[in-house]
Amino acid sequence: MRLGVNIDHVATLRQARYAGVQDVQRAEPDLALAAAVCERAGAHGITIHLRADRRHIQDRDVLRLRDTINTKLNLEMGNTPEIVDIALRVLPEEVCLVPENRKEVTTEGGLDVSGQFKQLEPTLKRLQLAGIRVSLFIEPAPDQIEAAAKLRAEMVELHTGAFAEADAKTRELELKRLQVAAEHAHGYGLQVNAGHGINYTNITQVRTIPHLAELNIGHSIVSRGVIVGLGQAVEEMLKQMNRTR
Repeated sequence: MRLGVNIDHVATLRQARYAGVQDVQRAEPDLALAAAVCERAGAHGITIHLRADRRHIQDRDVLRLRDTINTKLNLEMGNTPEIVDIALRVLPEEVCLVPENRKEVTTEGGLDVSGQFKQLEPTLKRLQLAGIRVSLFIEPAPDQIEAAAKLRAEMVELHTGAFAEADAKTRELELKRLQVAAEHAHGYGLQVNAGHGINYTNITQVRTIPHLAELNIGHSIVSRGVIVGLGQAVEEMLKQMNRTR
């Protein structure tokens, strides 16, 4: 499995002190440096979410990271004209379309692809015509997978939040949902990724989900990085991800 490190919360730390400061030389921590540390530690890509409210990642971060990262840039974004236009200017290797609610602390669920099919279709076409691979962040549900395949997305990212937050009684059921969904998506020829709430403990169970190509992990790695350093945190997660089953 490949690892995409989400560095949104490195930006959250910066914004806590330097919100509104345009001089990147003054503001710390430095996102480009954080991305470079992750790459040197073995990360296969850098993920950032440019939200409409700009609560952490800023437009200038997207531009700077586009110029400095050496692996690939995965831009998480809502399906809004402003953010789509930015993606088409910046041209990340990948875009992951996610639902977005200004009141939420973090992304709380999967994108309703089947319910928003008509709104999503032109966006996917524009992004793909520009050479950007598109992923859809969805619940592990058959109708969402089938809609993603019908839209001709290259990838789905299964939302692992319900699994990560489940108690002991329901976690196995949520894991089974993810396993079945991964098989279903693979059967449609979709690349299967996963993310949300994955940490150094539950990764043992996440590894049992079949056909996983890539995990996008942010909060847990950044949190671990506060204690042991970001590079070591990435290395530890990679070892856990790819430990022999």
